[in-house]
Amino acid sequence: MQFAIIPARGGSKRIPRKNILPIGGKPMIGWPIAAALACGLFADVVVSTDDDEIADVARAAGARVPFRRPAELADELSPARGVINWSSPLKVVHQLG
Repeated sequence: MQFAIIPARGGSKRIPRKNILPIGGKPMIGWPIAAALACGLFADVVVSTDDDEIADVARAAGARVPFRRPAELADELSPARGVINWSSPLKVVHQLG
């Protein structure tokens, strides 16, 4: 079973709240969620976030948010691979970005 994990932290420094800002008629986080759901490759689409508002927007877009990311993995120095490894007991097959 393959699933998508989309990391989306709340504390962006350059563009505050960027993950929920509208771009082309939907919140920015909605675009990767929609692509992951539509591509047919994943059994599940999960968003990893430390932010309640991002979690709500992600759920409204069709993703699951089954956990809240810990603070030590929610700063600008946290690598995406660390977030993905923490989020999943399964082996990471492919990582974009």
